[in-house]
Amino acid sequence: MAWIVAVVLLAEAFGVALLNWIMAGVVDGQNMSLAGLDPDAMATSSRVGAVVFGLYFALCALVALLVALRNRPPAGLGRILLISVAVVHGLLAAVAWALVGRPQFAFMVVMLALIVLLLVTYDAQPEPTAAAGPQDTDDPGDPGDPEAAEEPKAPQEAADAPLTPPPAPTTP
Repeated sequence: MAWIVAVVLLAEAFGVALLNWIMAGVVDGQNMSLAGLDPDAMATSSRVGAVVFGLYFALCALVALLVALRNRPPAGLGRILLISVAVVHGLLAAVAWALVGRPQFAFMVVMLALIVLLLVTYDAQPEPTAAAGPQDTDDPGDPGDPEAAEEPKAPQEAADAPLTPPPAPTTP
């Protein structure tokens, strides 16, 4: 799924950049102002927007690609980028519903769902720990053994103990 998100976000990066660049060309060719704005300033700002939004979507695609390659949840700035691109797709879906049409709205909602699914499913996976290894079943400190006496652990044994307690058993 992360692969699909990465590919579609990369395609969106090129699409958004191309659309803004074409709009800059149209504004430049028409040489008309909107509410008294300079046509050259509007064309320049559209070209800057093409570069900025294209790079933004490409960076989000890179984060999704790294999630797919590493098979780990995004962290830090990558997680923030994926959350922000999900919000952008939600806003674009609302605009598409109001101004463009239902197929574009459906595409934006599907992308929003894929990004949220990417964030949620990779969050649910536990990260592998270095301490995970075979456990000795003949441990004298085993709580299931009633004959085992509580003895204080040696400093080395205390350092090897996991930082979090084991999961509690559940009842069916």
